[in-house]
Amino acid sequence: MTHFTHDTRTALDAKQEAQRIAFAPFVFQAARALRDLGLLAALDAAGPEGMSLEALQARVGLSRYATRVLAEAGLGIGALTLDAGQFRLTKLGWYLQNDAMTRVNMDFTQDVNYLGLMHLQDSLREGRPAGLKVLDTEAATLYEALAGLPEPVRKSWFGFDHFYSDNSFQSVLPQIFSQQVAKVLDVGANTGKWAIACAEHDPQVQVTLCDLPGQLAQARVKIAERGLAARMAEYPIDILQPDTTLPAGHDVIWMSQFLDCFSEAQIVMILRKAAAMMNAQTRLYIMETYWDRQRFENAAFCLQQTSLYFTCMANGNSQMYHSQVLHDCIREAGLEIVAEHDEIGISHTLTQVRKPA
Repeated sequence: MTHFTHDTRTALDAKQEAQRIAFAPFVFQAARALRDLGLLAALDAAGPEGMSLEALQARVGLSRYATRVLAEAGLGIGALTLDAGQFRLTKLGWYLQNDAMTRVNMDFTQDVNYLGLMHLQDSLREGRPAGLKVLDTEAATLYEALAGLPEPVRKSWFGFDHFYSDNSFQSVLPQIFSQQVAKVLDVGANTGKWAIACAEHDPQVQVTLCDLPGQLAQARVKIAERGLAARMAEYPIDILQPDTTLPAGHDVIWMSQFLDCFSEAQIVMILRKAAAMMNAQTRLYIMETYWDRQRFENAAFCLQQTSLYFTCMANGNSQMYHSQVLHDCIREAGLEIVAEHDEIGISHTLTQVRKPA
């Protein structure tokens, strides 16, 4: 990746971008208002003809003033154009209105992170998720509070998490099951989506779900709805407690979007717990989104900014890692990388790991 090796902006470009950063909260909230109050939808439906201010006001039901200030903000954002008295939707405006990934990211930013990010500097200085308090919880990490988070925080968190994993699971199942698999250990099972995907892919496989009790309770409901409970086992665990161990006897150990939830020292500890339960035939798969393994600069940007969610809201000590950091953790835990595949789903890398003979 060479996206970040040189400063490519002219002085004028840099100054202009600095102003967009200075007004970034205004831009974000205006874009949300354009979407949620119906202006983008109205202009999308109007097509190339566009709409006058009066027609737009009538369609969305706001005052003339509110419609005008919001539409004019949309011009500066680049979501709208204005020509001969007609407002029209731009390509950017179309994506703000219609793109599923953009919607998921904006909802995650607004509902989970926006207020908490005001405490980012405290988090950086103190090594704790100082912004988590805005979600009205006394939990030390967001993961402990996850099952009881209020709406719409919970919906937006799971919407963000599942959007990226769901786009990856189906593409890797054939690889995982290219060899015979009788038992899968799903570490960080969350709501059970991977366990369900495995059970529906292979009608014989048994899956053990490892996670905090609150997460397992949510997964249990989803699994029962699909009629798969007979092939599922639960293993409640706080994996950060030094005396906890992982269950043995599994052909495949699966960790997806899991290790990024921990610090480097914690990752090594978790991987050592996995190594203790592995033999030479056990396959450990780690699926993560590394910012240095992205094809497009914008994808790397999104991951780099998402790291600040971990800093300020989740736990204060983890991030979306550079792949080399995880590679170093794997080796420090006494394991070795067998193979690695990029461009899984939207942005994932799948790493196969084994215990040296």
